[in-house]
Amino acid sequence: MKLIQLKCTLIGSALTLSNLSNAQHHPAAILNDEKIRSYTQTFNHNDHTHFGQAISNKATADWLSKNIPRLDCPDKDIEEIYHFRWWTFRKHIKHTPDGFVITEFLPKVSWSGKHNTISCPASHHFREGRWLHNQKYLDDYAIFWFRKGGDPRRYSFWAADAIYHHALTSNDFSRAVNLLPDLISNYLAWEKTRLEPDGLFWQIDDRDGMELSIGGKQHRGQGKRATINSYMYGDAIAIAAIAKQASKHKISETFNNKAQKLKTLILNKLWDPKAKFFKVLPRGENKTLVNVRELHGFTPWYFNLPPKNKGFEAAWKQLTDPQGFSAPFGPTVAEQRHPDFSLSYSGHECQWNGPSWPFATSVTLTALANVLNNYPQETISKSDYFHALKTYTKSHRLTKKDGTTIPWIDENINPLTGDWISRTRLKSWKNGTWDKSKGGIERGKDYNHSTYCDLIITGLIGLRPRADNTVEINPLIPDNKWKYFCLDAIPYHGYSLTIIYDKTGKKYGLGSGLRILANGKVIASAQTIQRLTGTLPQKKKP
Repeated sequence: MKLIQLKCTLIGSALTLSNLSNAQHHPAAILNDEKIRSYTQTFNHNDHTHFGQAISNKATADWLSKNIPRLDCPDKDIEEIYHFRWWTFRKHIKHTPDGFVITEFLPKVSWSGKHNTISCPASHHFREGRWLHNQKYLDDYAIFWFRKGGDPRRYSFWAADAIYHHALTSNDFSRAVNLLPDLISNYLAWEKTRLEPDGLFWQIDDRDGMELSIGGKQHRGQGKRATINSYMYGDAIAIAAIAKQASKHKISETFNNKAQKLKTLILNKLWDPKAKFFKVLPRGENKTLVNVRELHGFTPWYFNLPPKNKGFEAAWKQLTDPQGFSAPFGPTVAEQRHPDFSLSYSGHECQWNGPSWPFATSVTLTALANVLNNYPQETISKSDYFHALKTYTKSHRLTKKDGTTIPWIDENINPLTGDWISRTRLKSWKNGTWDKSKGGIERGKDYNHSTYCDLIITGLIGLRPRADNTVEINPLIPDNKWKYFCLDAIPYHGYSLTIIYDKTGKKYGLGSGLRILANGKVIASAQTIQRLTGTLPQKKKP
């Protein structure tokens, strides 16, 4: 009787009973799939090459309807790019004799490995793809890296952390536990090849995917960077957590100790107290930190590495400073006040000395969400997060020859003008014929080197995955910014979650305020947008 009454309240609201009946793939869903189909139709129409791998453009609307969390919000730019990034992500799902893999480039590029895979963005692939309902794609991908011919150390790759957070979302740790010996071997191999006598790891800026950086120029590309050291810290923490799940307590203790030792070294050796920023330390004895702040200095917060209330949060002032990293289509990858800051259209097409790179922006915004969730501080706010996310959203555009703009994601962007630098450069090579040896016309198009949807889910809407049966959300939407939003059909711990806010109660017809629903049942509510927790209902045994 109560269920009938609830459905009836939806009649005359923004959602009707006929709309609900269209939510065929997710019976507990509040939103139908009309937006998915409408956006997909537009994206397909704008796609000049119709390049597809495992999922064709024609099959995409049905596939997205089955697989992605559904979003409805008043900011149509965010809503559009959210759907666009899922549309591009599925392009990179590739079926191979070794199972499914996720690619970075659509065309074959010479610097890739088996099946055109590249380890550099692979952790981003796991963070993004963990929100798909069908998890076979990432299950296969995880196995590929360690047992089917993947090359996980060709570039920096925080593999254990990525696989652990994949498991944390589904609450299925069987794959992670199965891969535990491989993850340990991978970590030990990094120690063998990249560990310095002082206990820090070193990396070439190019092998971090950050070639021709200002810091790299000062130490011939080789340095003890906040990137690789934070990644190894994150992997040690993840291995310890996976080992605990497997009841391998000695292994867990060993890797927790490795993590704590590395954390101390990062704080003591890579933090510049004068500049209040994490920097690169060149290899060798009696070296000093480079004289430039680079965006990758925010990486330690991606793993919640810096301690609270010790002044490290002062680094975040640089994100909103126009002489630091703030720019109209930024953030920039190097501080703009530095004399070597450059936006070059000559030389190598991929330079990390000034442009904005979605890879680094993704790390920064994930790290910032951690700061706003886990660190008591007054340096940076939800409004700053929202502004940075909106800037990132605005960068997802390409202006065509006829003056129209379409959604777009590519390699590196001019942070002042919004021009995609590599695309502008590459189309002029070989007399405008698109050099096929560099990937041709598809090089960089629908580039899969970053996250966006995960930033919406875990940052803006604020679902914070955890290992227990508590659902925690903390939306980073500024006060009085939105009157409604709904993130629906979210796969989480074997449930389908809905996170919904309706200021008046008239938009969705479910009452006013903020709610968390699990399989259609309310498990937590509040009148305002705030941190909120609820307990997942215990599933009945068959």
